Amino acid sequence: MSLFTIYPAIDIRGGKCVRLVQGDYNQETVYNDSPVEAAKEWEAQGGSFIHLVDLDGAKEGKPVNADVIGKIASAVNVPVQVGGGLRRIEDVKQLLSLGVSRVILGTAAIEDRQFTEKVLASYGDKVAIGIDARDGYVATRGWLETSQVKAEVLAKELAAYGAKTFIFTDISRDGMMQGPNIEAIVSLAEVSGQQVIASGGVSTMEDLVRLHRYRDQGVSGAIVGKALYTGAIDLRQAIETMNNSGLT
Repeated sequence: MSLFTIYPAIDIRGGKCVRLVQGDYNQETVYNDSPVEAAKEWEAQGGSFIHLVDLDGAKEGKPVNADVIGKIASAVNVPVQVGGGLRRIEDVKQLLSLGVSRVILGTAAIEDRQFTEKVLASYGDKVAIGIDARDGYVATRGWLETSQVKAEVLAKELAAYGAKTFIFTDISRDGMMQGPNIEAIVSLAEVSGQQVIASGGVSTMEDLVRLHRYRDQGVSGAIVGKALYTGAIDLRQAIETMNNSGLT
């Protein structure tokens, strides 16, 4: 039976832990002035892998909150993965040197294939491809632009170059507490033949249970953000439920 991991999300903007609605930088809620304390809290509640997004970095095209990210990696004893503005090999090396376990390539995966292939060849399992889709098409630059490339086409192409982990976000569901786009998530896993982590819209335990049913078809986990911060999902309880051998 395949494992299913819940990734508590920490979105960093201006050095603080925030959440945006559908990636809109004008719709921001600050949940914690200290992302480091947020990470330690999620670890204390049983989180085994923490998901970080450098929102400023996604907009600027280079890591902006590397200092905070390094402090988080040092403060917790669980692995962290980071996305947001990684478009140069030097930036990838910097984050990995800070103790980050996995880097996430988003915009670069669609705009700079040569760079993406080089990072995949160099770092393998330490790389995930973030595919953020709007109406099925890949969005880039902090979701501010939408490409003409289909999400499934990109996943299939990059799997051929060694991508083993994809993080799929349906932008229309992000921060809306409406549930994930399970059909699209499962389809991406089937087309790519690789592991897909669900992101965007996970708002209830039932959402997690529904995703968990597809773990043997490549859905390896879910990133949960707003639902944790609002208390709609209790992380400790969710992890216990996902580890319940009787769960089908």
